[in-house]
Amino acid sequence: MSLARVRMAIAQLNLTVGDLQGNLRVLVQAAREAAAKGARILLTPELSLTGYPPEDLLLRPSFYRRTHAALQLLCSQTAELDLHIVVGYPQRQDGVCFNTASVIYRGAIEGSYHKHDLPNYDVFDEQRYFTPDNRPFVFTVEGVRFGLNICEDTWYPYAPEAARAAGAEVLLVPNASPFHMGKQSMRLDVIRERVKETGMAVVYANPVGGQDELVFDGGSFVMDDTGRCVHQMPLFEAAVSVFDLTRDVGGALHFRDTVMAPVTDSVAQVYDALVLGVRDYVGKNGFPGAIIGLSGGVDSALTLAIAVDALGADKVRAVMMPSPYTADISWIDSRDMVKRLNVRYDELPIAACMKAFDDTLAPVFEGLKADTTEENLQARIRGTLLRALSNKTGAIVLTTGNKSELATGYCTLYGDMAGGFAVIKDIFKTLVYALCRHRNSLGEVIPERILTRAPSAELRPNQVDQDSLPPYDVLDAILTRYMENDESVEDILAAGFLAADVHKAVRLLRINEYKRRQAPIGIRVTHRAFGRDWRYPITSRFNDLEDIHP
Repeated sequence: MSLARVRMAIAQLNLTVGDLQGNLRVLVQAAREAAAKGARILLTPELSLTGYPPEDLLLRPSFYRRTHAALQLLCSQTAELDLHIVVGYPQRQDGVCFNTASVIYRGAIEGSYHKHDLPNYDVFDEQRYFTPDNRPFVFTVEGVRFGLNICEDTWYPYAPEAARAAGAEVLLVPNASPFHMGKQSMRLDVIRERVKETGMAVVYANPVGGQDELVFDGGSFVMDDTGRCVHQMPLFEAAVSVFDLTRDVGGALHFRDTVMAPVTDSVAQVYDALVLGVRDYVGKNGFPGAIIGLSGGVDSALTLAIAVDALGADKVRAVMMPSPYTADISWIDSRDMVKRLNVRYDELPIAACMKAFDDTLAPVFEGLKADTTEENLQARIRGTLLRALSNKTGAIVLTTGNKSELATGYCTLYGDMAGGFAVIKDIFKTLVYALCRHRNSLGEVIPERILTRAPSAELRPNQVDQDSLPPYDVLDAILTRYMENDESVEDILAAGFLAADVHKAVRLLRINEYKRRQAPIGIRVTHRAFGRDWRYPITSRFNDLEDIHP
């Protein structure tokens, strides 16, 4: 027998930073859908009215004025609903800015909570904008007392314990928690600790969608007061999900009519994140489509597959630009792949352009041997052609360089780095192959030979990547330890890696910061990407490959 029942809803929404009108429409639609399903409470993500992260928009007074106007419209447009709506927005009071979540009911704000723990690490810099607050907020629906925390608050004990001390029985948590590999299991582990400490169940709402480098994966969930996940929403899909909270005769709370969406493996999650990141970056920024330079290699093949899955074949254009050093199998495999994907395909040979550059530079290069200068010119010719197509059509160029190349500088400024969005910028070469295999398991679109031939930039005869780099399985392992996990050179050597490989990888990483700083932004899928969470100086003489001598 139940003494009380509260139907609840989580809105896992795809929001856009600064699109106050668009986000308002999404929130009103979610509220009406939740109310139509009988919900009394709707939980939306962190800063759901403005999108997350607003970054330096938070420094503009007009941003707060417009946000407040949108909040008033949200109140008026949902006033007829018997629904408590938890909405997030930045709030300015007496010159102080808060990351706020308010409860709207019948057109009025019942109360507000200001975020206590402001993250200032990795991709987060909330202390630049917001002031912390330590006051809990609790509201009651059908005799059940609900507390509010916001995202980072639940990674530490203080805010949940404060909510509990104020009488909360269930903790509602709006989040804007970006994806990286393993993130969902981390969230569950952290929330389980808070449940263990407070005895409160937690309802957790997370957005979906791409925002520049970040991808939000959703995965909203409910954890009961025993630490068991009883409701799991899908990853990478916008949705509104409802369930019931009941109180039995003994006073205990139970969740009913819950569902558990399937959870895919890590590689599949990364692929879905890349697809969503491309779709939203291209779509939200108004590009009519995408252009990709094909090489016949694995990186451009993966980028092409992701682009087609994200945008549709009709919005993707592939361009092959063979040189005298391009192997026949490269254009044969490229033709094969574009036929499988049914995308527009052009071949623009660059031999004549190469000769024109050689002839122009001959007087100033007289007496100098050919070297990487001529190799880089080939990449820059290709970059120029792709940018010309982009200017003419408005479509964005998607670059195809991976994390291993970007780390070591195995890429050409104004050449293969010339583009608007770096799809696989945070994907090590070894993961590139795993992602290709995953995509082919859904339907083979990448020719097998692309996956089995030795990687090559094809800028000189018989060139392969391993002429210049350690084997990718070795290189990626070293880079993961040093760049992502901050392990020392000594620790990496102690793990059994060859000194020559470690020294080469670390040296290349150190001297190529200037290239990375000029690269286009790309999708973050690891806990440390070359972007918002990698801030090393270009001008630096720190070198941990050398000993300090007296």
